[in-house]
Amino acid sequence: MPTVVAFALALLAAPAPAVGHGPELRGESAVFSKSGVAIVWGVLRAPVEDETQVVIRVARASATYSYVPVDAVDPFTRARRPVVPGGPLTRVIDVLSPRATFGDFPRREIRLYRTADDWRADVPALRIYYLGVPDATPEFSSESALLSYLAATVAKARTLDERTPGPHDSRPSSGRG
Repeated sequence: MPTVVAFALALLAAPAPAVGHGPELRGESAVFSKSGVAIVWGVLRAPVEDETQVVIRVARASATYSYVPVDAVDPFTRARRPVVPGGPLTRVIDVLSPRATFGDFPRREIRLYRTADDWRADVPALRIYYLGVPDATPEFSSESALLSYLAATVAKARTLDERTPGPHDSRPSSGRG
C-alpha cells in the first residue's frame, strides 16, 4: 500500500500544463505525424563520429502551426539550450545537432505555435518531445541519400496524417518485405 500512496503523491506533485498551453506528446519513433505536422529523424554519418549530425525535419502539412523553436533539454536539471531559437515555420525546417550533444542534453522539445503572438507569449498549441534519438532512426553516409529519405518520408507521413484521424507515430519502413 505505501507504493500506491507514494505514486499518488508523485502524480499530485507533477507540474500541470500552464493555462492556455496545448498538449504535450512523446515522440517515440523516427516518424511522427499529427494534426498538420510531420517530424522525421535521420542521421548523417561522418568519417569522424564527432562530426556525425542528427537531423530532425519538421514539416508543416497545413496552416495549423506557424512558429516553431526546438530546445535541447537535460531531463534531470531541466537546463535548456536552444537548438533552433524559433521563428516562422513556412513549410519545412531541418534541425541539425551533433550526435554527441545528446549525451548531456538528450531530450529534444519541439514547440508549435499557431500565431506570432502565441510564440512571443510562449503559449504553444502543441509540444512534442523525444527522450533521445529514436532507436529506429536510419543512418546515411551521404547527404543526398538523407535528403531523399527525409523528403519521401515527410510526403508519406503527410498522406497518412490526412487520411487517418488521431496521432501517428510509426517506425519508418525499411522497404524490405
